Amino acid sequence: MSSKFFQISLRCTFQGEECSASNLQAFWNLGEGKKAADCLRTALREYNLKFGTILNDPDLASFRALPEFKELQEEARLGGEDIGYSFRRDLKLISEVQAPFRGVRRFFYVAFSAAAGISLFFTIPRLLRAINGGDDAPDVWETVGNAAINLGGIIVLSALFFWDNKREEEQLEQISQNETLSRLPLRLSTNRVVELVQLRDTVRPVILAGKKETVSLAIQKAERFRTELLRRGVLLVPVIWGEGSKAPQMDKKGFGTSSKAAASLPSIGEDFEKRAQSITAKSKLKAEVRFRAEVVSPAEWERWIKDQQISEGVTPGEDVYIILRLDGRVRRSGKGMPDWQQIVKELPPMEALLSKLER
Repeated sequence: MSSKFFQISLRCTFQGEECSASNLQAFWNLGEGKKAADCLRTALREYNLKFGTILNDPDLASFRALPEFKELQEEARLGGEDIGYSFRRDLKLISEVQAPFRGVRRFFYVAFSAAAGISLFFTIPRLLRAINGGDDAPDVWETVGNAAINLGGIIVLSALFFWDNKREEEQLEQISQNETLSRLPLRLSTNRVVELVQLRDTVRPVILAGKKETVSLAIQKAERFRTELLRRGVLLVPVIWGEGSKAPQMDKKGFGTSSKAAASLPSIGEDFEKRAQSITAKSKLKAEVRFRAEVVSPAEWERWIKDQQISEGVTPGEDVYIILRLDGRVRRSGKGMPDWQQIVKELPPMEALLSKLER
């Protein structure tokens, strides 16, 4: 079976059951998220399913709100031949763009460590001769100093190498979270449904997550600065804790974009060039963006925000705000609700040079 077939209908056999869209939906409706994850894991391993399909398909929004999706995403991020290799490869490509000199640094770490190791290899016999003494024995303290320098260099360079690897894994995790964020759906004031990725370079979403009373008060305060915030491209995205469990399930019509949803941009791992929209389409979309948008699939939004809170060391479920950049990445976040006057001072107007550099 081809991967294209899976991207359309996702059918395989898992424990004697067909992994079709209807069966997957039945799994998570019955609270059997593990079965749904195992089914998708089988498709990833044996049928060349792209993880981007799981990340992108609107019919899998219910699954992406489950803890099992987070586990599957972590497996794909770590990569390997069994699952998610292409996903990790694409994450690493983005990482190399964001940190272009990491490969050069690693080369020098390895090269200098090897040079220090070779030097230490030849220094040890000299050190033994110096300790034994004799007419032609080298100076003990000079030899000890050379050995210490070489050994210290190996330790420091090795530590830097492993630190760089750890930083890369943290960056890959953040990129993975950003990609999940970019796939979260919104409903604009015109009732058009878009994904955050389609609003890149157009707005700076400000996510307000918390209790209904707290978020409503924050939106009221934002109205006082509406004109200045609009000049800075701010789009309010309120997320009320608990709304995800109350939201009605959307009717599923098989895998693929819903007829009511806007055309979705390709997920990571697909053709990146197709992400670029035409000037006309972007202008039309910009005209539809107002001061506030409504979240679609609130459970999926809550899951992403709580994962972000955990990664930032914040107790999940606390009131928080998250400000995104024009390029879709997280600019900053904080507990409670934002100080709108401070945000007006912090964010440059859309026509400013700093905004153009942020795109």
